Amino acid sequence: MNSASRYGLWLLMLLFYIHGAVAQERLRFRGQLSATTHLNTGNDYPWWNGLRCIPQLNLELPAGEGRMIDFEASANLFGNIGMSDLTNYNWDGRIKPYRLWGRFSTSQLELRAGLQKINFGSASILRPLMWFDQMDPRDPLQLTDGVWGLLGRYYFLNNANIWLWMLYGNDRPKGWESIATSSAAPELGGRLQYPLPRGEAALSYHYRETEGSMFPVELHPIASIPEHRFGFDAKFDRVVGYWVEASWKKMAGNRGTFTSQLLLNVGVDYTFAWGNGLTLIWEQLLAAADEKPFALSDPLTFSLLSARYAVGLFDEVALIAYYDWRNRSSYNFVSWKRQYNRLTLHLMGYINPKSYNIPTQQGAGNMFAGTGLQLMLVYNH
Repeated sequence: MNSASRYGLWLLMLLFYIHGAVAQERLRFRGQLSATTHLNTGNDYPWWNGLRCIPQLNLELPAGEGRMIDFEASANLFGNIGMSDLTNYNWDGRIKPYRLWGRFSTSQLELRAGLQKINFGSASILRPLMWFDQMDPRDPLQLTDGVWGLLGRYYFLNNANIWLWMLYGNDRPKGWESIATSSAAPELGGRLQYPLPRGEAALSYHYRETEGSMFPVELHPIASIPEHRFGFDAKFDRVVGYWVEASWKKMAGNRGTFTSQLLLNVGVDYTFAWGNGLTLIWEQLLAAADEKPFALSDPLTFSLLSARYAVGLFDEVALIAYYDWRNRSSYNFVSWKRQYNRLTLHLMGYINPKSYNIPTQQGAGNMFAGTGLQLMLVYNH
């Protein structure tokens, strides 16, 4: 058992210890169980099955009038097995912390420290400001690993707000990152969000140092390479909802195509008053990387259409379709959800190219390349 698994196991034991030791009116224990079966004859292991358990504990401690101290701790326990027949299989499983943070808050201030989710921006699915998470729009559970750090947010009376963060110990690439973060220095950043007539706009900034050893020798690697990231997003609601979201990354020196990266998303959504309401989302993403800032010599462009419709009180159908203009290929996902009180059933089918190139989803590419079917049962308690 590796160190992360041991830490996750100790965390799970701590959850149950605290649950039995603290007054119940200040404590909430909940959890989520899910089971998945996945068929795709194009995979090396055509039949995959998985189980996942996420126990979560929340503790609230009043700290005076208008003040609150609260904590959240949860673990992610999962196991998967892929089979081509009863004698040829592959399996893996892990126990790891999922969230582990403490927070002090007032009516206008929030300070949160620990393993947490940090996300922001105006885009819905193809998100240039997906700096610290990697949520997959197809995932009914919307799972994403957290980041270790300190986040402070202050809310002004006119609904403007300012964020400041410091991250440390997040060595693996996150969000759109392809180069690991140096373990020797913290990451720093902030965000200013301001209300506008029928909308809002925000500016974001993030600084980190990347691992120089991950670059080829010809790009003159050093121990760590500074990286500056700038973001802008705005969203408005006039008849339809529409938004723009952009991120630009600049690395110090000449690092080839890693030197500069531009991501730009524009989108619109609208709910038609047909039946129970049909919600459509359209997004266009442009992604380019080059030695020179804002160079668009060979951009990647994606179009996306998402549709969602409620069929009665308990059923919902959804469609997500991507089109890759550079490679002239389309990706198609359709899903059906059925709600039974605490139990939810998800059925999803997909038809994708065998070469899977959806941005930020390459980690799941081998599993979802080609044609397949997935069934998921989720129990929330």
